[in-house]
This record gives sequence, C-alpha cells and structure tokens, in this order.
Amino acid sequence: MDALKETVDYGVIGLLLALSLWAVAVAVERWLFYRRIDPAQYPNLQVFELALTKRLVIIGTVAANAPYIGLLGTVLGIMLTFHTMGTSGTMAVSTIMIGLSLALKATAAGLLVAIPCVVMNNVLRRRVTELVTQYKVRHGS
Repeated sequence: MDALKETVDYGVIGLLLALSLWAVAVAVERWLFYRRIDPAQYPNLQVFELALTKRLVIIGTVAANAPYIGLLGTVLGIMLTFHTMGTSGTMAVSTIMIGLSLALKATAAGLLVAIPCVVMNNVLRRRVTELVTQYKVRHGS
C-alpha cells in the first residue's frame, strides 16, 4: 500500500510539474515571438491572428485542468488514508490528520500550477488583442 501511496503522490505532483513546465515554455516562446513579430509579413488579419494564437490553448488547458488533477490526487490520497485506517483497525486522530494533510498537498499543487497559468494566459491574450488592434489600425481593417 505504501508503494501505491508513493505512486499517487509522485505521479500527480510529477504530472503537475511537467504540465507547468510545458505551459511556461509555451508562454516564454509566445512572448518572445510577440516581441519580434512583423505584422507586414502577414497577408491578412486571419493569418495574423492564427500566428498569434498558436499554442495558447495549451496554457489555457493546463490552467483549466490543473485543479482537477490536484483534486484527483487528493481524492486518491483520502481513499488510501481510509483504506489504511480500515485495514489497520486503528482510529488514531493523528494518523487520520497526517493522511488527510498529505492528501491535500495535491490540491495545493494543482492550484499553484493553475493560478500562474491563468495569469500567463490572460497576459498573452491581452498582447494578442493589442497586436491585432495595431494591425487593424495600420491596414485599415
């Protein structure tokens, strides 16, 4: 049962860490792209918007799903705590509280990933709106 507990803990938190690194990498790539983009090389507004919004869905998806992944880790951790209590036959409050507090770290990790992803998504989408507005002003669209 300890192996399953370790797998749940490290699996969920590892997945959240991997997703956060992926989202940050996309955000950095997009930000650098927005700094050096030349709107004149795009023939029309639709192609320009497609280039600007490429891969932004990754950040939004991570932001939307990270809390649920954390919640899954918490639920699995609580289930493991109850299973351990049931099989050991003890109802020690300290054992229950330690198990539940360790289970809740998955939810905290999910929120720690989701909140910065929401901020990054909003900042980048705001930049897209600014660039599209500049394109429209320059091209009279």
